[in-house]
Amino acid sequence: ERLCLQADLPKPRVAIAQTPMPNAFAMGRSQKHATVCATTGIMELLSPSELEGVMAHELSHVINRDVMIMTIASFFASVASMILNFGFLFGGGGWGDDDEEGGGFLPVILVSLMVYVISFFLMQALSRYREFAADRGAAILTSRPSALASALLKISGTMERIPSQDLRTAEGLNAFFIIPAKTKQSIAGFFSTHPPVEQRIARLQRLEQQLQGTIGAAA
Repeated sequence: ERLCLQADLPKPRVAIAQTPMPNAFAMGRSQKHATVCATTGIMELLSPSELEGVMAHELSHVINRDVMIMTIASFFASVASMILNFGFLFGGGGWGDDDEEGGGFLPVILVSLMVYVISFFLMQALSRYREFAADRGAAILTSRPSALASALLKISGTMERIPSQDLRTAEGLNAFFIIPAKTKQSIAGFFSTHPPVEQRIARLQRLEQQLQGTIGAAA
C-alpha cells in the first residue's frame, strides 16, 4: 500500500502463487485492472527490502502500462503470422506455378514473413527496454537500487538450480516474470524478453552511486 501511495497508483489485486519457484509478475490491461503476483518461493527467499524492490518493479510495469504496450506491439506480428498460416494452408500448392491459383500469393507470403521476423525482434528489444525501465522505476520508487539488485542476483541464482522440467512448465509466463524461467540463454540475447541479469545489476549499481551522490551533494 505504501508503494502505491508513493506512486499515486490504485492498489492492484495482489495474488500469491503456491510454487517454490522464486518469481513475480504483473498483469492487467490498465492501472485500475491490474494484478501483481508473487510466488511463495520468492517470499521465502528474499529479505523484506529485496521483496519490496521486486514489488516496486512490478508496480512500475503497471504504472508504465507495459502489458497494454506489448499487446499493441504484438499486433503486426500476429497479423503476419495469420497470413503466413493462411498461405501455407491454401497457397502452398501453387507457389511454383505462374497462375492465379497460388503463384500470386508468394509475394504476400514473403512480405508477411519479413514483417513477422522484424516485428518479433522489435518486440523482444522493446520488452528488454521495458524491463530496464521497470528496474529504474523500482529503484527510484524505493530509493534502494541495491535491494533490487540483490534480489535479482538471488532469484537468478536460485532459478539456475530448478529442474529443467519445472522451468519448461512456466515458460509461458516468461515475458511477465521478473526473471524468465529459461533452461538456457538465448543466442546473443536477441531472442530474450529480458536483458542479462548482469546488465540489469550493473545499471542498478550505477543508479545507486548516482542517488548517493545526489544525497551527498544535498547534504
